[in-house]
Amino acid sequence: MSIARYQKVIFLLLAIWAVFTLAACQKPARLPVLAKSDVVVAFGDSITFGTGAEPQESYPAVLEQMIGRRVINAGVPGEITAEGLSRLPQILESEKPALLILCHGGNDHLRQLNRGQAADNIREMIHLARQRGTAVALIAVPGFSLSVSPEPMYKDIAKEFKIPLEEKTLSDILADNSLKSDYIHPNAAGYRHLAEAVASLLKKSGAID
Repeated sequence: MSIARYQKVIFLLLAIWAVFTLAACQKPARLPVLAKSDVVVAFGDSITFGTGAEPQESYPAVLEQMIGRRVINAGVPGEITAEGLSRLPQILESEKPALLILCHGGNDHLRQLNRGQAADNIREMIHLARQRGTAVALIAVPGFSLSVSPEPMYKDIAKEFKIPLEEKTLSDILADNSLKSDYIHPNAAGYRHLAEAVASLLKKSGAID
């Protein structure tokens, strides 16, 4: 085999390896399969609560219909991550969820609170859930700057804990005037779009069929 031919073969093998590596990296982390009787808790602030739409139009309510499991809306408008961290243990104790869908940090960003502390609070929420045998999926919240884009800390946390992350959908919703009720909240169509993205994430991660 000539050197040129050998180099072409090596290049082809490296290209194939790169494609498979990239595909593997794009697969979401796995979650335990949810039984029909399992409880899911959607935990967060006003975006989880559903501000800007009717209660039945919130993303947890729509998600419940999509996945066929009970989804508890544990969203509190205006809450920051430190408050969420204090509130979470009681929710975990009372509801005993199989899965926690965590969407928090937006109010920390809006109030320009320390982002490192917000990230640590989210990490501690994940620790608390895992200590109780609850799986976790994470939704990234945008930074609400001139460019609506996901805060990098969510990707870092998801990678650190090897948990599924819905990274871009909420940012895409809040960048589209037709999908939001005000500057920081989706409308009914936006919440449905978020619910669809979360349902897709749960399916890709193996939690539902």
